[in-house]
Amino acid sequence: MPSAITILTLFSSLSFIFYGLSCLTSKRMAIEFGRFGLTPKQRDITGILQLTGGLGLGIGYYLFTPLADFSAFGLSLLMFLGFIVRLKIKDSVIASAPALMYALLNLYLGLRFFEII
Repeated sequence: MPSAITILTLFSSLSFIFYGLSCLTSKRMAIEFGRFGLTPKQRDITGILQLTGGLGLGIGYYLFTPLADFSAFGLSLLMFLGFIVRLKIKDSVIASAPALMYALLNLYLGLRFFEII
């Protein structure tokens, strides 16, 4: 049976791969980023960061832990910034919560990979 860390890592990795691709290709995501006050270029950068972070997290977990560390902390920062953007545009706490949860999840994973906790 896989460990909790394995499950959380795969969940986060697959989530970011999916959302990164969606960010780069979906009209719905283009509309959302416009609502956030962000440009198409910022949406593309976010999608690329999500996609590469998700891949780095998954690949790093199995092959090269420092890559997983870097990816987890990068995704944590990206999602914390996403949380701040949602607060800035006055989204509800419920609408903002997933960004914060992903930020905290990836912070936890990064700390575990570094064996700090």
